[in-house]
Amino acid sequence: MKYYIIAGEASGDLHASNLMKELNVQDSEADFRFWGGDLMQAQGGQMVKHYRETAFMGFLTVLKNLGKIKANFALCEKDVLNFRPDVLILVDYPGFNLRMAKFAKKHGIRVHYYISPKIWAWKEGRVKKIKAYVDRMFTIFPFETEFYQKHNYEVSFGGNPLLDAIENRLNKEEVFPDFIKRNKLSEKPIVALLAGSRKQEIERVLPVMLECVDSFPEHQFVVAAAPSITQEFYASVVGELKVEFVYGQTYDLLQQADAAVVTSGTATLETALLRIPQVVCYLTGGGRLLFAIGKRLLKVKYISLVNLVMDKLIVKELIQQTCNREMISEELNRILFDKEYRSEMLYNYQLLHEKLGGAGASARFAKMIYEDLQR
Repeated sequence: MKYYIIAGEASGDLHASNLMKELNVQDSEADFRFWGGDLMQAQGGQMVKHYRETAFMGFLTVLKNLGKIKANFALCEKDVLNFRPDVLILVDYPGFNLRMAKFAKKHGIRVHYYISPKIWAWKEGRVKKIKAYVDRMFTIFPFETEFYQKHNYEVSFGGNPLLDAIENRLNKEEVFPDFIKRNKLSEKPIVALLAGSRKQEIERVLPVMLECVDSFPEHQFVVAAAPSITQEFYASVVGELKVEFVYGQTYDLLQQADAAVVTSGTATLETALLRIPQVVCYLTGGGRLLFAIGKRLLKVKYISLVNLVMDKLIVKELIQQTCNREMISEELNRILFDKEYRSEMLYNYQLLHEKLGGAGASARFAKMIYEDLQR
């Protein structure tokens, strides 16, 4: 079978690569062409564009890059028609992928959506486009299945592929002394800082995270640096503040950390599945007015996936005005030194793990996709 896959960011690259690995098991003649990243490239096939060239976040950034975005659409449409895949597999990234779903449907190409856009939180009206253009939706959270049932659209839940990524991670057995030696870090216990993978969010949230460093002199603060972001960019954001960096080793870093300060998103779930106590930070651009408008449009009670899946407050969420030095320091102090508070969070992490269905999701999804195409 011929598979055309579109992933627009680092998390999409991770999940799509694991899906490709399992599709190769199901289909010995699998032929991949894709938009993605290095992890997908490692599974074989032909990469058309790296997500570094296609990730545009925020209204102003999109506006400034309209020419590039239009050119990317034109290139993708032409490339899909030339490749003529048996299926177009879309991985999250809704701004781009929903338009490609419409295009593929118009040209008689089967469309699978792997990892639903977060329309349950924002822009619920997009469900109409999904029902019109997507032949089959694969969901990774139980609450997503419930959301689509409400809209009379059948979806397939197969568990969460993050469990596979974490279970199969490199350096899984590495111990703290080896990790700090390999990365030239001190012997102090680690607080991991996960500030995202996009420049705009890093610029907003990392300086605020770093304001609490001086309050914890017995710990070293280490940033999980995104491979797509240059050292020069991080240096311009951090300035003279004392902080260390490790590139492309988020799981390795979390595994060795005592606690983590995490920007909202997939990273909150990864941190929880690795059993690391965390505090979640969220800052938007555009000031209080824009945030107030956005808050009224949100359809969910929580911003972190951990709390959303469990449908209760498991990890503290510090949003906008509450995302400041005092509040981050206070919560970090609790998850580091309050044994009862820390134990309760870890217990809820175990319940979260069980609720997500266990390992093997990537293989289950690959089997569903291949069997659907055979039919």
